[in-house]
Amino acid sequence: MKHLYFLVGLLLTGLTASAQTFTGAGGTIPDDNTTATFAASVSGLKPAIVNDLFGLESVCFTMEHPRVAQLVVQLQAPDGKVVDLSVGNGGSGANYSNTCFNSTAMLSVKAGTAPFSNTFRPEGVLGSVNNNQPANGTWSLRVRDTQGGHAGSVTSWSLTFGNAPATPPGFISSNLPIVVINTGGRAIPDDPKVDAYMGIINHKDGRRNRLADAYDDYHNKIGIELRGSSSQLFPQKSYSIETRNTGNFENDTVVMGMPEENAWILYAPYNDKTGMRNVLSYDIANRTGHYASRTRYCELMLNGEYQGIYVMMEKIKRDANRVNIKKIDPVDISGNKLTGGYIFKLDKPTGTGGNEGWNSKRLSSSGSIIHFLYEYPSADDIQPEQAKYLQAYVDSVETALASADFADPKTGYAKYIDVNSFIDYFILNEISKNVDGLRLSTFLHKKRRSDGGKIYAGPAWDYNLAWWNADYCDGNWETGWAYNFNSVCRGDEWQVPFWWARLLQDPAFTNALQCRWKELRQRTLSLDRLNTYIDSTANHLNEAQTRHFQQWPILGTYTWPNPSPIPADYPGEIAALKKWLKGRFAWLDANMPGLCSNVTAAQPTGPATATQVFPNPFGPELSLRTTLTARTAVQVRVLDVTGRQVSRVDYGQLPAGPHELPIKPNQALAPGIYFVQATIGKTAYHLKVVKQ
Repeated sequence: MKHLYFLVGLLLTGLTASAQTFTGAGGTIPDDNTTATFAASVSGLKPAIVNDLFGLESVCFTMEHPRVAQLVVQLQAPDGKVVDLSVGNGGSGANYSNTCFNSTAMLSVKAGTAPFSNTFRPEGVLGSVNNNQPANGTWSLRVRDTQGGHAGSVTSWSLTFGNAPATPPGFISSNLPIVVINTGGRAIPDDPKVDAYMGIINHKDGRRNRLADAYDDYHNKIGIELRGSSSQLFPQKSYSIETRNTGNFENDTVVMGMPEENAWILYAPYNDKTGMRNVLSYDIANRTGHYASRTRYCELMLNGEYQGIYVMMEKIKRDANRVNIKKIDPVDISGNKLTGGYIFKLDKPTGTGGNEGWNSKRLSSSGSIIHFLYEYPSADDIQPEQAKYLQAYVDSVETALASADFADPKTGYAKYIDVNSFIDYFILNEISKNVDGLRLSTFLHKKRRSDGGKIYAGPAWDYNLAWWNADYCDGNWETGWAYNFNSVCRGDEWQVPFWWARLLQDPAFTNALQCRWKELRQRTLSLDRLNTYIDSTANHLNEAQTRHFQQWPILGTYTWPNPSPIPADYPGEIAALKKWLKGRFAWLDANMPGLCSNVTAAQPTGPATATQVFPNPFGPELSLRTTLTARTAVQVRVLDVTGRQVSRVDYGQLPAGPHELPIKPNQALAPGIYFVQATIGKTAYHLKVVKQ
């Protein structure tokens, strides 16, 4: 019955609740440090109660004052609740001109300039007035000139109520999926995993996710433990999760639309105040044709307490949908099966047994020991014959690299490694200036001999200290090479192996690197695309980041190892990232080694020309326009900014010639930025579209 009443309430709200605007009276702003009150009478508002479903959306006003930095501007609700809109902002500027305040605006009023002719986030929590109070009554705009000496006036002001209200304080609902975990009072250790329950609210039909809603994405047992090394010192913790069935056994399952598995990471972006450095890195790795963890933003409730923004991501694991290498069993100790697959890494040991890996026979350029760790099979599962084989193969790679004939394409390093994967991995670490790159959290994997048998660089992992987020070892510099870490930080225990410096001594490698760089800069690594992705992700997180930084009030303050200057707010963090990115790419454009006489061959030719989506921006209809040069298969996927598929159309085999193909999303799409991936034959075309 409770759910019936709730549904009826929703229906009534949908029938009656449209945007309603009320205007208030203007008047003189006194210059004697007293508060002037300008009233607006709200009557006939339906619904009459304001909350997180229907309530105050925005406040707008125009004021004339020669020095607005002297003003304190507030809103007062009928129940007496007062919210700071703007306090002491504007410097030496004058006036507020058509200034609006909305809790989801990209820009904080503190980052604006007079006359503030835009929409801003207020200094206070605008949603605090949407506290289930009756809204019909007198609302007041309160203005105080704290210093006096200047006359001023309120010309006009208004309030708008509607179905997109400012969110009340406290966590009630989100545009992101909501993850709820209950450990039953058990503390979460570093190891082993403890039993818990996890539920996920993730409506697929575009409805807002509410904490009171039923779990519709996942609802079952899990095992959970802390993860990370230095990050465990942060108050917001990251977790490793194993999905289980009702019998409490590990169970492969789909989580937030990602392919089914049982091993997951809930990553806490505590010291990455953009919340997107890992997500951006994995997106680039995927777009360059390599597997990297799929990611989904969410907000976490742990044992009844709000924990902020998290990223649910795939744990690196051997799987057809993850690191796609052959399974190796304990009985596979000879022949072709012994040769793969394997996953290993350069990283800090996490145990004390001393059997987690092995030491390289080659020291780093600074004389440090290089240590490899087993990942798959794990140190506990790998058989002696398998460990011996993997160590011997890696030693063969290093021997070839160290030899005088290292550049020979048949007998040198190229015999043992997939060169293209190493080039793309190098580029990803250099564009991000990853201070941990190539020496920590650095994964490699080896395929079975029947699949080529070579070592591949990756998957990409752990870029929270990249992209201008490390104030040590030149990690914040736009200039310089990340691979040259050993020269910059000789005293660090964890050094980069000699592989990378040696590869760059081969003209064939650097020429291929230069060609790949030029190719990627035209599309995948164009600043336009990256800035669009960053802006889209920031917009996607904008509502949740307000709650996140209320829970973790670190904006504008130093959090290890943030570089200076420290941005004052979230838009400042985004702007600083984009500014650094522009400078970093300019330096790389001028300094990337190698010669490339022709990059056109690397462009996506494929069996199609003039491929585009239209109209753009689009409304109810969207189409793909392309001209096929031969009969081929066509498939189109539409992805949101998180990478979640919202539509897929398979057109089958189409004849040569021009085509206009309708794209019909599986659901009503909210306004925003989407990405269309058109796969024509074996060629993928990535196109950005905007939904009006």
